[in-house]
Order: sequence, then structure tokens, then C-alpha cells
Amino acid sequence: MKVLVIGGAGYIGSHVALSLMDAGHQVAAFDNLSSGLRQNIFPGERLIEGDIMDPVSLKSALSEGWDAAIHMAAFKAAGESMLDPGKYARNNISGTVNILNALTEAEVKMLVFSSSAAVYGEPRYLPIDEKHPTEPENFYGFTKLEIERILAWYDKLKGLKFAALRYFNAAGYDVQGRARGLERNPANLLPVIMEAAAGKRAEVQVFGTDYDTTDGTGVRDYVHVNDLANAHVLALEYLGREGKSLTVNLGSEEGLSVLQILECARRISGKSIPARMVARRPGDPAKLVASSAYAKQVLGWQARHSDVETLVQTSWKAYS
Repeated sequence: MKVLVIGGAGYIGSHVALSLMDAGHQVAAFDNLSSGLRQNIFPGERLIEGDIMDPVSLKSALSEGWDAAIHMAAFKAAGESMLDPGKYARNNISGTVNILNALTEAEVKMLVFSSSAAVYGEPRYLPIDEKHPTEPENFYGFTKLEIERILAWYDKLKGLKFAALRYFNAAGYDVQGRARGLERNPANLLPVIMEAAAGKRAEVQVFGTDYDTTDGTGVRDYVHVNDLANAHVLALEYLGREGKSLTVNLGSEEGLSVLQILECARRISGKSIPARMVARRPGDPAKLVASSAYAKQVLGWQARHSDVETLVQTSWKAYS
């Protein structure tokens, strides 16, 4: 297939592009490079510079006759979304509407959307499956859920088939060492720890030590970015084969606490990695762990590289 990866110069987008090319697809990245990097564009891939807030640039890019698109151009910092909801509403929701209108005008019938486990909010039961109530606790999660609802309407009204992939925490770097572009101003735990280990920041802040978890710190389901990227390829193949939309969790089904990740990073890097315990952040649940049974059933997907050692080792290789 000929696939346009919107946000393809970013951290996850670059890994998705690699997996698509590994599977034999023709790939281009559409990116405004606000957080993406030119070094994340690989041999055989093309960069189309543009912005999802600019319908003209989207229309121009999509006029080239694509079979499918992958959308991963949303802002993703949960804490920031609570402080600046307007920024997230404009880019994530309005930007997605621009994408969908451009796709339908160009008669592109398949879209893989990077959604988030943040749509679930505080878990009522664990592991979380796709039938779990969706009650986001931060505005970022709200925007992802609203996009999913809009996608369902575009399916009904315009025939746009979509796969909404509800990520749990993406982490790690390409196991073959091909992707080395480091995130700008990362907010997620593992790259923050890596920056501290590499001397790029003074310390790691641990948000909350009084959760109802084994060591008091938040527990999340970390998924290696290669595993996530592979799921995008499988989802695209599913849409082409089945011709119907899909919403599915992507998780490792194993929870890791902040302190577990931190201690593993200290051991693998050999660095002390200073950490400071601070108050909880608004909207952060104590624990999020996924059930990926449905992804295994419909996509044949499983997390192969999402153990803590591989997550930390591949990250440290990129940062060191």
C-alpha cells in the first residue's frame, strides 16, 4: 500500500514508518517538525512538510493518491492538557477534523488512529479491556475519546474505515538501533529518566508516592514502540482485508511502577539518576494495565519486546 504517516517524523511515527517499510509498503511522512525530526526520515521515505491545522497543505499532500493514512499528530502531555485545554482542543480535535475532511475529499478510505488508554480514566477493574467505561480524567484523554466518536460518524456518513489503537505507555527505541531521534521536551517517564541519566536534566520527579500500589508509585502498562509500530501494520492489513472499523487496546498486560523503571535504569546505565518525590499530578490514576486479548484475537498481535530490560536497554542505547 501507499501510506501517508501524519506525524511520521515523531518518536512513535518514525518507528511506524520503519515497520511499514519493513512490510513492503510505500511510505511518506507528513509533519510540521514542531516536535518531529528530520533525522527520523529514513532512506526510502519522503517527508512532506505541512501542518494539520492548515487544510490547504493537507489537501495538497493527500491529492497524491494514497491508499491509507495513519494519524499520530496529536499533542500528548496529559498534565499540560489540564493547564491549556484550548491548545489540545484546537490541535487534537480540530486538527483531526481537518484530516478527516481531507481524507474523504481525496477518497482515502482507511485510517489508523493513535488513540490512548487515557480514554478510560480511573480503572473500575483490571486489566482494562475495550468494554471498560470511558471516563477520561484528563483533557488529553477527552480529546482522544472525542476523536474516536467523530471517527465513528465519518465511518457511518462517509465510509471511512478506521482502526483506533488505544495505546498504553509507549517506550523504548528500535531494537535494531535504526531510530535514534530523541524526543524534544519529553514528558513521559522513561525518556525523562534517560535524560537524567545522560546529564541532560538534573533529576527525575516522581509524581506521587502514596498510591495504593506495591511501592506507592504509579503503575503503568509499558509497551515497546516496536510492538506498537507492528500493531499499526497489522491494523492496516486488517482494514484492507475485513473492510470494517476496529477499536482495540495495545498493552503488554504487565504493570511496571515508576520506581521499578527507575531502578532498572540505574542498573543498566550505571548512573545514580537523582529522583525527587513530589505530589501527585491531577488526573493520574494509580494503576493502568491492559487486556490485549482482543488485539491477539483480531490482529494476531502480541507484545514481544515490552519487558523492562528491553525497554530500558534500547532507550539507553539511543540516549548514550
